[in-house]
Amino acid sequence: MRVISGSARGTRLVSLGSANIRPTLDRVKESFFNQIGPGLEGECFLDLFAGSGSIGVEALSRGAENVVFVEPNSKAQKIILQNLEKCHMQDKPWDLLRSTAASGLKILSERKLGFDLVYMDPPFAEGLYEPTMVELSHLGILRQDAVVVLEHAHKTVFSENYDKLKFYKNRRIGDSCLSFFNFEG
Repeated sequence: MRVISGSARGTRLVSLGSANIRPTLDRVKESFFNQIGPGLEGECFLDLFAGSGSIGVEALSRGAENVVFVEPNSKAQKIILQNLEKCHMQDKPWDLLRSTAASGLKILSERKLGFDLVYMDPPFAEGLYEPTMVELSHLGILRQDAVVVLEHAHKTVFSENYDKLKFYKNRRIGDSCLSFFNFEG
């Protein structure tokens, strides 16, 4: 697991090495960033279910204005901090919410933060996709034309719409799939 592009390009990231937390594969991460474009300058990025933080770290490396990591697991939180340090990103604009996605979204709403891009990679079997998508659609933290991307097993099927979140494409990468939703607020 490494940073693919940007200021920390080539840096090897620390992983959790836990069967409970599945890291995003480099080829899935690369496909995601190829789909959203080369630069993230001026973009506010939310890494929900952050795990090791590899997606959010990559976003910072590619110039995201701000990244918020949401992760409840204390071991994963330590790994996120190690990866930020390893990539020399301690002084970049990021925040780590040590909470579940549901609690984290409420905190972000209370802080009146807004996001242009959200990456969700919850545990595949825990049924967290749909309730989280509904919350995202209603909490007022998505900016106009924000994009929400779900990483999931390729056999998982989602609704076409979650209120103001509208499906517009997906990309299959091996057994994983990325589904893209646009916020039409």
